[in-house]
Amino acid sequence: MEAGHPVRMTDAVTVRKHITERKYEHMVKSMNAAIAGLKAHQTRLDVIGNNIANVNTWGYKSRSTNFQDSVYTNVMNGQAGEVRTGSLGGINVSQLGYGSVVSSISTNFGTSNGQYTGNELDCMVDGPGFLIVGAYRDQAVAADPDTGEVNLAREGLYLSRVGILRPDANGFLVDDSGNYVYGYAPSGEVDENGKELMNLGELKPIRIPYVTDENNVPIEPNELYAISTWRIGTDGTVVGTDKDGVPHTIGQIAVASVENPNGLNQKSGYYYEIGNNTGRVIGMRATDATGMIRSGFLEMSNTDLALDFATMITTERGYQANTKIITVTDEILEQLVNMKR
Repeated sequence: MEAGHPVRMTDAVTVRKHITERKYEHMVKSMNAAIAGLKAHQTRLDVIGNNIANVNTWGYKSRSTNFQDSVYTNVMNGQAGEVRTGSLGGINVSQLGYGSVVSSISTNFGTSNGQYTGNELDCMVDGPGFLIVGAYRDQAVAADPDTGEVNLAREGLYLSRVGILRPDANGFLVDDSGNYVYGYAPSGEVDENGKELMNLGELKPIRIPYVTDENNVPIEPNELYAISTWRIGTDGTVVGTDKDGVPHTIGQIAVASVENPNGLNQKSGYYYEIGNNTGRVIGMRATDATGMIRSGFLEMSNTDLALDFATMITTERGYQANTKIITVTDEILEQLVNMKR
């Protein structure tokens, strides 16, 4: 439009339309940001709800939701400015964000308290380690014959924090879902203190040994010892006493050391699968570093109800605040629509 000329009606309509479209565009941005905030807070509520639902689940590890602000667009670019006569100094960048999103969901793998069950074969790892369980394998997993260490990254076995163990009909030690418990079998030799030595060269399902003669040779036909009572030592050694009161070493439960527990993929129940970002997962005998075995105890959930209830309140308020943004934006859009009537 040239100076001195009256504004034509078509030009006025165009200007008002342009202003309306720009305002509408900015209102849509605020609504999109609020919707992103609603989704993020809904995810946090889902995580909190799962924590509270599993407050009495054995070995459950609580989770927390991490937020991050979403992508930004530059309303005004920053400039460094020039140091010369007649020039202006630098200005900062002006940015507009698009709400918040969930950046990650973290799992707290801290060891929780143990609850006494009174069952001889219930056990927990009092430390960061995991029990090693899985389907039966015809071939034992080869391990270091001196230390018993084995890299479990490609063995297809599961990790577990819950040791509800029982012998099955075939004499194998299994958990309450029927997965075999892996460890080391007796070697048939004893040390200078008369303690049974383990075959550390193989990681295999733990099984009650066959009845043997005085030369430690299985008696034909092969028959497993009938175990009446059980005892699990702090190092994972499982000892069973037969009906005649004679103790027999069944095996030694192995424990897995995980480099990055948050890289594990949780399966149904309380099983974990080794993921792509888990790092080194080493099967070994129980140590102070991995945690010793506590017999007769099961690990309780580490859900912190006080923290989750407090977080739930702040999350609810955040959700309400985002719905308010949507309501206000809707009211302004309605006023813009009415302007064009």
